[in-house]
Amino acid sequence: MKLLILTKRNLITAFCCLAVGVTALAVGISSAFSAVSAASTDRVIPIYCVEKDEKVVSISFDAAWGNEQTETLLDILDKYKVKTTFFLVGQWVDKFPDSVKEIAKRGHDVGNHSNTHPHMTQLSTDKMKSEISACNEKIKKLTGKEATLFRPPYGDYNNNVVNAVKECGMYCVQWDVDSLDWKDPTPQQMVQRIKSKISNGSIILLHNGAKNTPEALPLIIEAIQSEGYKIVPISQILPKGEYTTDHEGRMHIVTA
Repeated sequence: MKLLILTKRNLITAFCCLAVGVTALAVGISSAFSAVSAASTDRVIPIYCVEKDEKVVSISFDAAWGNEQTETLLDILDKYKVKTTFFLVGQWVDKFPDSVKEIAKRGHDVGNHSNTHPHMTQLSTDKMKSEISACNEKIKKLTGKEATLFRPPYGDYNNNVVNAVKECGMYCVQWDVDSLDWKDPTPQQMVQRIKSKISNGSIILLHNGAKNTPEALPLIIEAIQSEGYKIVPISQILPKGEYTTDHEGRMHIVTA
């Protein structure tokens, strides 16, 4: 029978092996914890567009400041029998209540664009929800309808913003086609940009106060329709039920 003789050298070797083993275990635990943490903090993306088989798109207008062109835009939409979505800031609602009523009366979606147009990512969750609920209350008071769509001011969002919107029972909606009308391109430039970027389920961004948007709007509508697309409000392009958004923000319904 062999006897194990513990020499100083053997003890040092054993200690080193034990240290390596403990380190490896610690690294493994740390890696596993990091993986779990990463999974729990995956980026949450709003709805930029919708997975659709049919050729259908939505036009949306953000209204935060002026109101000189709203009536003209509504008349153009009436002429083409097109319904769209207007995202309104609560302070704009305060200033132009008759326009809010008219937008709703003419059959357009009335969405929420926050109460004071802040950078939502800089607010606490409670303040985010306060911004959303304050604007919702103003819209409902004037239209009698609950807003179900929210667009973050400046397109600025993070996980907390998207989750706060969902907790308010609303859809967080961005856009995948920016007309850049706020940069005052020519109407023809706006048309070309939109035509080159739309696809099934696209959401187009315009503004009610941009300089050239009233002149461009008839051309935009005609160009979209000439490509075989139907234009509907965002509320009609969003499928009902549980959904996910992919890395591009494309909305997909979760199937059983």
